[in-house]
Amino acid sequence: LRGHHLGCIAPEDFAARLPSWSGDLWLGWGFDWLPVHTQLALDLMRAGPEQFAPRDPQRMGATWLHGLGGRDQDLRIPLSHTDGHMLIVGVTGAGKTRTFDLLVTQAVLRGEAVLIIDPKGDRDLRDTAQRACVLAGTPERFVHFHPAFPAQSVRIDPLHSFNRPTELASRVAALIPSETGNDPFKSFGQMALSNVVQGLIAVDERPSLVSLRHYLEGGAEALVERALRRHFAACRPDWETEAAPQLTRARDATARVKALVRYYRERVSSEHPSTVLEGLLGLYEHEQVHFSKMVASLMPILNMLTSGDLQGLLSPEAGEVDDPRRLTNLAAVIKAGEVLYVGLDSLSDTMVGSAIGSILIADLAAVAGDRYNHQGRPSPVNVFIDESAEVVNDPFIQLLNKGRGAGLRLVIAAQTFADFAARTGSEAKARQVLGNINNLVALRVLDAETQEYVAESLPKTRVVSIMRSHGSTTDSSNPVLYTGNTGERVVEEEVELFSPAWLGQLPNFEYIAKLSGGRIVKGRLPRQIRSSPPWLAVPADGGNFRSCPGSRTPGGRCVPGAGWWRRRCRG
Repeated sequence: LRGHHLGCIAPEDFAARLPSWSGDLWLGWGFDWLPVHTQLALDLMRAGPEQFAPRDPQRMGATWLHGLGGRDQDLRIPLSHTDGHMLIVGVTGAGKTRTFDLLVTQAVLRGEAVLIIDPKGDRDLRDTAQRACVLAGTPERFVHFHPAFPAQSVRIDPLHSFNRPTELASRVAALIPSETGNDPFKSFGQMALSNVVQGLIAVDERPSLVSLRHYLEGGAEALVERALRRHFAACRPDWETEAAPQLTRARDATARVKALVRYYRERVSSEHPSTVLEGLLGLYEHEQVHFSKMVASLMPILNMLTSGDLQGLLSPEAGEVDDPRRLTNLAAVIKAGEVLYVGLDSLSDTMVGSAIGSILIADLAAVAGDRYNHQGRPSPVNVFIDESAEVVNDPFIQLLNKGRGAGLRLVIAAQTFADFAARTGSEAKARQVLGNINNLVALRVLDAETQEYVAESLPKTRVVSIMRSHGSTTDSSNPVLYTGNTGERVVEEEVELFSPAWLGQLPNFEYIAKLSGGRIVKGRLPRQIRSSPPWLAVPADGGNFRSCPGSRTPGGRCVPGAGWWRRRCRG
């Protein structure tokens, strides 16, 4: 009941144990939380846990909660159960990032593709992913993206993968803030983007965020001219001779484009119509003031994603021989089974970080759709998103809904339920997001609403308590006559399997989890997977740490004798 000391796991030892967990995911140590533990916890609270487990002022939380399970065991769940995604909730410092360390290391050592989106840019999490690649013997698998370190970052094209041009338009339009799905500004922005994308493809130019911004902000005149000339050359080889009288009278580029448009409508459109050209012409001829108002919510997003160093990072040119930085995309990372760490630097620039994360999520949704359509049994892809409420959008919800069929396993972390409600604009939308997650890991949670949400997801149980009563009566006319009674009865009542208040008392790195299939476990995590102080030994009967009675290896590690276990020292 006094609690467990926080320990570390040496990376080499962790990698050596992983084959014995084949097909399983290791979640630390603990036990299945059953109704009997709820009963024990309530009885202990009535008696006062402090008399059995005095509170240590150096440690926070109710250590006695985990002690109700007795001796810890390895907590493992089948990997197939994680296909239904996982949510990790907890306050800052409770252990969310350390949970990611544990899960990321296992995914890398299994040789699977890993994508980490970290708004904070946690250096420890990045180092964990890189160290796991080294531990797996494949250091070249690690790929790093961070807008604050453009010189060391890879270049990623978020518009690389698509099957239809409208996908790219929808990918960018999904970043437009909207309270409803029928926002006319969002629909108009998607239409304008779609027309530009189709025009770029028609002239054999790969769309990028920079080119989209250029033609929406500066006008589509140049693109219209290129598209018209390409169309004329394909359907009317002698068009230059026919249009020469009109073109020679044009004094500038604007007059020349108007002449080409007039030629298309008078000579070409009836015999060789083009929906791509009609869309571009509609965009080109749209009243400029109204057009500027309708794309007013789209242009700030394109501006954020193409300003400064982000222009080269998110709109890379494949032919840039002077840029030594690697050029990649999410589809290539997944196909090669690489480990991509994306730091968004949201602490320095929240809006830009959120926009980068959202467009990468939209790109990932497109890649997932392609895998779902063209791959029978796609290989697993592990996606870890810290502070996930910052990148929630419609493609994010689609990933949770349908990502399982594409082999995606999402692990998302948040601090409170209110984070999702604030981002999506409504509690109903937030519950739509969380309703697609089968596994829930709750670390220490202080927010009352989040505590209630976690408790609601757990089943109810019935506990018993003893109700004692006593009474006495006297006769007012004869006070000497005195009668008394005493009694007790057993009362059964329905309570939460794990009280919401207990969630606020969990020590760091301890959690309660609801796993696929309804299994409820109480677990604790290692503080870190890293090299730690020298080995000491403890007797197998659970005694105190003491000097190692066995021999030592040249590296200084203890080799315990019979009846001894190896454990790390407390330091």
